[in-house]
Amino acid sequence: MANIMDKFTQFLEEKLMPVAVKVANQRHLAAIKDGMVITLPFIIAGSVFLILGNLPIPALANFYKYNAVGEIIAKWLSYPVDVTFNLLGFIACIGISYKLAQHYKLDEISSTILGVLAFLLVTPFHNGIPLPSMGSGGLFVAIIMSLLAIEIVNFIVKKNIIIEMPDSVPPAVSKSFAALIPGFFVILISLIIRILFEVSPFGNIHKVVEMVLTKPLTALGGSFFGMMGLSFITNLLWTAGIHGSNLVTGGIARPVLDTLMDQNRIALSAGKPLPNIVTTQFFDIFHNMGGSGTTFSLAIMLLFLSKSKQLKEIGKLAIGPAFFNINEPILFGLPIVMNPILIIPFILAPLVTVMVTYLAMYSGLVAKVTGVALPWTTPPFISGFLATSHWTGAAIQVVNFFITAAIYYPFFKIWDDKKLQEENGTASTN
Repeated sequence: MANIMDKFTQFLEEKLMPVAVKVANQRHLAAIKDGMVITLPFIIAGSVFLILGNLPIPALANFYKYNAVGEIIAKWLSYPVDVTFNLLGFIACIGISYKLAQHYKLDEISSTILGVLAFLLVTPFHNGIPLPSMGSGGLFVAIIMSLLAIEIVNFIVKKNIIIEMPDSVPPAVSKSFAALIPGFFVILISLIIRILFEVSPFGNIHKVVEMVLTKPLTALGGSFFGMMGLSFITNLLWTAGIHGSNLVTGGIARPVLDTLMDQNRIALSAGKPLPNIVTTQFFDIFHNMGGSGTTFSLAIMLLFLSKSKQLKEIGKLAIGPAFFNINEPILFGLPIVMNPILIIPFILAPLVTVMVTYLAMYSGLVAKVTGVALPWTTPPFISGFLATSHWTGAAIQVVNFFITAAIYYPFFKIWDDKKLQEENGTASTN
């Protein structure tokens, strides 16, 4: 068994880590990851008003629905929701364009504006820009056009096909003229893309992207097996010391999960059944309870059950951050990274919690997540209630706590005994 685990850790070091590092450093994925992060504070702010307009209180719901004053208040509460969630793609376009321009050391302001113009130009509008195309429905188009626009700008600037002004010209004026030629080509190419799709049977790029990317990816990402695969890959990368959540969830899965989240938000606002189980909040709140690897129960065990002084001290350091789903003290202090004993429960525990939570929500025993965007640092049990607007959301987190404790405990005991022997000078040297 020890030989197998040694080979596994060797595989992580020699095969998985170099590939994962290359993927993590890929400029487009990094720009998407960092650009999507920029959307978080706005979506969370909008979620406050979404919660206020949909509190699980029957009397309040009737007040909003049947009382004239209540209807006005509900309408007012919907405005901040519309201006945040319904502009998700637009805000993401700004963030992604800015981050990729920053990577290429381009002028961030003018490059970001061109990214936004490219997105708006391929979006069908006549008397006004359709809000659904600016929100999650246009998110993948926003990603494509922002990346394309910045690549065009970078190509032209690197080829030095720009208007250079004398040094005596103020920098603001010089930058404006420098953006003229790149801007012309970005607009020209975006216009050509729009025209090509308008004369095609599809009508616009949004319909094609929805058919080719959005629907297949959300169907896969929102499925049970999609979530299980996401969990496995994310935590496998963590065992090699690579931030799996940033790499996989942030750069690849987040646009999909955010789209699924917004579909639930739209259904909630319309009073319809929630369509999705898996969303951003499902991953952050139920899969990552206590941090990656669902280590909240492990943090409790380290503090209260450790016989080893070293593990007891790690427990003291880890317990505070664990309440806010931060577990770097455990990942690198215990450690779990490259630890052949603790790698097993670290990967297994979140897989089981995904299975239990998904099946509980699928069967109707637990309420689905509503589409409210909570900070990923929201403490366990509180987060389950807020995410689902129902006590069953907190109850399933309690169930998962004891399940993960049962999974971690035997491996925790092995590691604790090993550290205790080392401290007592009785560890085996074989």
